[in-house]
Amino acid sequence: MIDKKFRFKLKGKTAVFIDWANVYGWDYGSSNKHRQKPIDPPKLYSYLKSYKEVDDIRFYYGLDKHPKSKQFLKKVKLIGFSVVTKEVKYIPVSLDSSHFRQLAKEVRDSLASMKKLDPIDIEKILQIFNRKILRRKCDFDIEISMDVHSLQDKFDTFIFFSGDGDFAPLINYLAGKQKQVIVVFGEGHLGKEIAKLGKKVYLCNAKNIPPISRGA
Repeated sequence: MIDKKFRFKLKGKTAVFIDWANVYGWDYGSSNKHRQKPIDPPKLYSYLKSYKEVDDIRFYYGLDKHPKSKQFLKKVKLIGFSVVTKEVKYIPVSLDSSHFRQLAKEVRDSLASMKKLDPIDIEKILQIFNRKILRRKCDFDIEISMDVHSLQDKFDTFIFFSGDGDFAPLINYLAGKQKQVIVVFGEGHLGKEIAKLGKKVYLCNAKNIPPISRGA
């Protein structure tokens, strides 16, 4: 249940880092997979600006060739976010690669159980898994780490909207500098490396934050 009275207890001047590629897929406030409520950038910005301590809100997202990508980033800038972007790379991968291996196995098992399908048709479908597809890739781990390093002496609190375990060393570093660190994560999107940090970081499930989703 969402607590509409929930408020962070920030300990001073605060910087926020939103890794949008890790955020936009979060299902906020809905247990029904077919009725997902993605986080809405304008509502998120308004919520964060309701804290007098929040002084810098950075939004990281890649720019690709699609017009909607440019329109989205333009909209985000107009909202008020400090946008950090770079061009997206498209990496050719096979559906049999580690990233898709479990999905490929499930499809194969399902096809094998369909007795009404002609074996020739099944083979044609399975051949698709040998083809290369382009996977969108645009990580901002380095950019976020560099920004945090440059801002570490100017801020007391650092909020990360990303449960990516790759940020664990950065969070551990900030904790060692006696900084308050908050990690906001989506349900099922918290890396075990961050979870293991214990009291060094305050963990917040995004669903505990007052309504910041579309249609909320």
